[in-house]
Amino acid sequence: MSRNEKPEAMLFDLDGTLFKTETLLLPAYHATFDALREEGVYEGPTPPDERVLGGLGMLLEQIWERVLPDSSAEVRDRANELLTLEQDKRLAQGEGMLYDDVESTLKALHDEGIRLFVASNGLEDYVKEVIRLKGLAPLFTGLYSAGEYRTKSKVDLVKRLLEDHDIQHAWMVGDRSSDVEAGHGNGLRVIGCDYAGFRSDNELDSADIRISSFAELLQLLPGKECGSGV
Repeated sequence: MSRNEKPEAMLFDLDGTLFKTETLLLPAYHATFDALREEGVYEGPTPPDERVLGGLGMLLEQIWERVLPDSSAEVRDRANELLTLEQDKRLAQGEGMLYDDVESTLKALHDEGIRLFVASNGLEDYVKEVIRLKGLAPLFTGLYSAGEYRTKSKVDLVKRLLEDHDIQHAWMVGDRSSDVEAGHGNGLRVIGCDYAGFRSDNELDSADIRISSFAELLQLLPGKECGSGV
């Protein structure tokens, strides 16, 4: 795809790209471990926030292996159940924030005739509820999650999305190495979001372009001002 050609679609990661995940996740995370201790299935302090934040973008199984490496599968499953319930409850109460300019930028891209999609490793209900409750649903053509499609990697998830919608030219927009791999693994231009702070060093080194704010996406379209390079 030529750099001077407007994409027919953009595929967005959710956590750390559109949604400022820690504003919902961390209160729910601490409440989850309070509940685990009350139930008597977990002892000790709550694992550091960095463990769960550093796992964002991974599949859920991988996240809980990172957070609770010495716990049983049963404890991890219960932790995941409780965290899901806590996040759902808090999301319905209006907790959680989008990054600056996400809504206005998505509206501008939609007005340009670009089809918008979410491609996330999260759970189906979580992904759909974040988009719905934050008022973004009318802007998206499709919401794809590993939780719904049971894909083993984001490469597979993006491949399915592209095939389902017969998309030939698209950009992948995300903040983790899994987004870079998913984009390049499907022949897409990758825009790395360098503002969330969850990633490890060098994760976005292979992105075609990195941006430091979501609104910079508009500058990358043909005819707009040049955006930030890698």
